[in-house]
Amino acid sequence: MALRLVDIYHSDDDAPLDVPNDTYDVLGHWTYRIDEKKRVDRVLLEVEDTEPFLDWVDDTVITEYRVVLQAVEATVPRPEVEDEEPEEEATEDEEVSVGRIGRAELYEYARGAVDVSGYYYALTALSVIVAAGGMLRDQTAVVIGAMVIAPLIGPNLALALGTTLGDTDLLARAAWANLTGVALALGGALGLGALVPVDPATSELAARTVIGIVDIALAAAAGAAGALAITRGGATGLVGVMVAVALLPPLVATGLLLGAGHPLAALRAGLLTVTNVVSLNLAAVTTFLVLGVWPRHWRDVEQARASTRLALALWGGAVLVLAVVLWFFFG
Repeated sequence: MALRLVDIYHSDDDAPLDVPNDTYDVLGHWTYRIDEKKRVDRVLLEVEDTEPFLDWVDDTVITEYRVVLQAVEATVPRPEVEDEEPEEEATEDEEVSVGRIGRAELYEYARGAVDVSGYYYALTALSVIVAAGGMLRDQTAVVIGAMVIAPLIGPNLALALGTTLGDTDLLARAAWANLTGVALALGGALGLGALVPVDPATSELAARTVIGIVDIALAAAAGAAGALAITRGGATGLVGVMVAVALLPPLVATGLLLGAGHPLAALRAGLLTVTNVVSLNLAAVTTFLVLGVWPRHWRDVEQARASTRLALALWGGAVLVLAVVLWFFFG
């Protein structure tokens, strides 16, 4: 059972925060006065209850407040968990547990993922060098090492989350992070391909020029797994490797083959890259929708629905077009 400690800092003049324990299964509630004007309400909750609880706080008489969420590693004695009773069907206005981390934590993850810096570009460049070396020497273990250090999962999941929530600012920043990362990787690989001998028959390179429907399924699985990982608040390291499997090797192969003067093979690898990007994002958006990731306010919900419909139509249409191209020209 994952727990969150929610600190709500607000004015001492506000009415007492009377949390409905039966609705949010509050495991602990403490109130402290910070000074003559401020106090903090500290509430211990299961992680699944944080989003509906914060929505409830937003609807209370508290007008100005700041919330700080902290992950709880352990608490002694352990909270008593009551036996689950058969759930009654929730009414339209009733808050229910969302079964994932809250919207605020998802936003925080996404903001950190698109806050690109020299560190992001350095890891991208290093992963390209390692992946290129592994492909040219036909060493699978080295290519896997490149996937471990490639920082590709964050910007792609942030793009899917921004699409789901209809957040244009997050969408723009995620798109910029992805485009600049792809440009750096492709440019670096192209330069390496022009400088060193490249054998298209090398198994690590040849594998990235073989395209099929299976590749769509693999990339979609990576996107869904990434979305599931961040919505559960777990570590994304291993899932990030799976995402990098779908993106980094074909992208590096495209640059190497194009730089070495093998345009047809580069076209195949490039088409595989585009296929994987589209499939990954489509699966991630769909997973967010299934898990009930929506904005808080109705105006934002309408914008998010329009954004999501457009994205699903574009990504889904792209998948169909790519599938047809693969079937007729590369099948």
